[in-house]
Amino acid sequence: MTRFVGLDVSQRLTAICVIDETGRRLWRGQCASDPEQIEHAVKGHAGDDTRLGIETGPMTPWLVHELRGRGLNVTCLDARHARAALKMQINKTDQNDAEGLAQIMRTGWYRSVHVKSLDAHRARALLGARAQLVGMTTRLSNHIRGILKTFGLLPGGMRGLPFDRRVEVLLTDRDELVPIVRPMLIAWRQLREQIAAFDKALRALAKSSPTCRLLMSVPGIGVLSVLAYVSTIEDPLRFNRSRSIGAHMGLTPRQYQSGEIDRSGRISRCGDTLTRTMMYEAAVVILTRVKRASRLKEWAQAIAKRSGAGKARVALARKLSVILHSIWRSGEPFRWSQSVNA
Repeated sequence: MTRFVGLDVSQRLTAICVIDETGRRLWRGQCASDPEQIEHAVKGHAGDDTRLGIETGPMTPWLVHELRGRGLNVTCLDARHARAALKMQINKTDQNDAEGLAQIMRTGWYRSVHVKSLDAHRARALLGARAQLVGMTTRLSNHIRGILKTFGLLPGGMRGLPFDRRVEVLLTDRDELVPIVRPMLIAWRQLREQIAAFDKALRALAKSSPTCRLLMSVPGIGVLSVLAYVSTIEDPLRFNRSRSIGAHMGLTPRQYQSGEIDRSGRISRCGDTLTRTMMYEAAVVILTRVKRASRLKEWAQAIAKRSGAGKARVALARKLSVILHSIWRSGEPFRWSQSVNA
């Protein structure tokens, strides 16, 4: 008889509940959030024919891969769906949540979530770390500009000089500002050095991947956008249709339909924020920087004339995500089509 197990994971402890096919509770308890101890508790109280359910969370990828490596049948549950069922409970406890997850597994009322490989998570961690440093440099440079403006000094306008050199020129003969600005300028330079190191690592990672090199044949797609896209999708066979990628990226409109009411709203913005942002930036590049004519660009320009530039960029970002998936599945590089007006 199959046993169903719910795992409610926290940083230190994991609540475990085992139920049978009728929903009757067989055992519940807790152990340390360690794969070996969880395996020992599950196999000791549920046996080998077991189906485990665990919610999405910060520790989920590590635990899922470790438990699957130990031969356990683990399903990752969408936390939003699980929350909708668990909120029906009167008392909110970790033990009750674990039992609720086990009941969800038994009834099959859940949406399983793909757990990315650790290599994909490493790539995402690298992109995330770089994004953090870029944000820090932007805030730091803006703060430096604000201080200088207070004293009538404008770092812009010195053509050909990088930001730190321009600030150094302005600090000449301004000894009262040097103790304030120069330490921040040193920190800014160090952050830029670390960003350059991240850029080098990201370029090497993209260069070593045949998939990344293939997808970079698409206009507007660079190292950052291709790594974000590949690490998000990971396996193109997860999607039967390329058009499904737009909804997965959160680039399709929300819909509300009830009775005679049927309206579409703004894009859902669900899914991965970084990848969606990268697709949007790639669309902006195609519309503003790519000079070579193509039907893709003209299609977006036609939307811009009808509905505005904002909707055109979103539509082009959605179309790019679909094209990338189609190219990934076919293995053929992007083919530049002739302009309609050519």
